Amino acid sequence: MQFFTLFVLHYNLFSERRCFTISTKEQLINEEINEKEVRVIGADNEQLGIMSSAQALDMAIEANLDLVLIAPQATPPVCRIMDYGKFRFEQSKKEKESRKNQKQAELKEIQMSLNIDTNDFNTKANQAIKFLKNGDKVRIKVRYRRARELSHANLGEELMQRVLDTVAEYGTCEKPAKLEGKNYMAVVAPKTAAGGKKAKKDADKTAETK
Repeated sequence: MQFFTLFVLHYNLFSERRCFTISTKEQLINEEINEKEVRVIGADNEQLGIMSSAQALDMAIEANLDLVLIAPQATPPVCRIMDYGKFRFEQSKKEKESRKNQKQAELKEIQMSLNIDTNDFNTKANQAIKFLKNGDKVRIKVRYRRARELSHANLGEELMQRVLDTVAEYGTCEKPAKLEGKNYMAVVAPKTAAGGKKAKKDADKTAETK
């Protein structure tokens, strides 16, 4: 009678835990693990030794936790006792936070005409720099409003080069500027953080040499 009572309690506890079982293709947990022997790591990272997977599952159940196969290629395979539901929740939360922090780069645009004055030029250039610092690409468009302005294409080229020189610290031109219809255009991409660090390191070396 006592054995039957213990069996029922064990079965009920195991059944309750199966309701909350979370499994993935990469990781087997609980009754999905059928290795003959496994090395077990406890919930507090303590080494519990080598034992059968059934014995390891019993230990997990007694602790009201899960048995997770974390290194199936090891000899013997390694299992950890943990709250797998909580682990997956925290992992999912971290992934969502990571995706949230990953800004999607946008393609911004600034337009200039050949007769742009100095104040407007500075405003447009500063706007481009702001976009680049924010991690966005910038399409720079020099417009030839009249057909006769196309006969002075060199003026558009000079204006474009002036813009590119102004934003050079923050971005690099992806491709050579080209004429499309009545627009002379170029796309500037922001410099990477790594590139910025390298440039700073080179500048520091130059300063030390001097």
